[in-house]
Amino acid sequence: MERRFASHPNEVKQFDTERLRKEFHIPVIFAPDELKLVLTHEDRMIVGGANPVNEDVVLTTDLKELGVTYFLERRELGIINVGGKGSVVVDGTEYEVDFKECLYVGQGSKDVIFKSADSAKPAKFYLNSAPAHQSYPTTKTTLAESESGAMGGLENSNERTIHRFIHTNGVQSAQLVMGMTQLKPGSMWNTMPSHTHPRRMEAYFYFDLPDDSIVFHLMGEPTETRHIVMHNEQAVISPSWSIHSGVGTHNYTFIWSMAGDNKRYDDMDPVGMKELQ
Repeated sequence: MERRFASHPNEVKQFDTERLRKEFHIPVIFAPDELKLVLTHEDRMIVGGANPVNEDVVLTTDLKELGVTYFLERRELGIINVGGKGSVVVDGTEYEVDFKECLYVGQGSKDVIFKSADSAKPAKFYLNSAPAHQSYPTTKTTLAESESGAMGGLENSNERTIHRFIHTNGVQSAQLVMGMTQLKPGSMWNTMPSHTHPRRMEAYFYFDLPDDSIVFHLMGEPTETRHIVMHNEQAVISPSWSIHSGVGTHNYTFIWSMAGDNKRYDDMDPVGMKELQ
């Protein structure tokens, strides 16, 4: 498991492109038959992926890094499948998790195994894990079952649908909040006007993006903005003090996840357009 340390905004002002990418960009989420994990010290979130192709993938890591005897001893896990049909076995119970479906796995679950139904069209399980102080039931939810809402408009190139999976009014968790935003054809902007939420960090995972297209992910303090170029199936870490917005050369889908002091989706500090620099 790779480790990323937290960064102070005054320090980030001095970063060049290479350093920005090294600290915040996660270029490889999926590798065949592997578990890829990145631990960030921003609220101790773990971002990663499991891609079972010819073999099942087991949720495990260097447990000394977490100071526990098994991965979810003091953690919870959010899973969204962005690939072919698959399933997740949690302590002997198998849950089918299809494309764009979500599974929450609660604290205390000991054995988690990722499987694909067809090696020719393998599942790709995107993972977010946060520390947990309380155990909640393992729960599956679908796009149709999620709390959804339309936002933006085509006139501003940001017509999109937001699906909330793990949140206060949906699947219950200790602190993890997780959902998915799908941009309509002709729309490229996400989360603009932008905002910060100093009480929670956030991670974005971009997918459904053609190979020859990119997303310019905006980050930094509102008066010290920077950008990171994102390709399909890549993730980015957003500190709590940073904006997190972006524009693509094509419409796309992204998964957002948060961890921190509360689970209020609407707890944010708006940033006016005239404040951005």
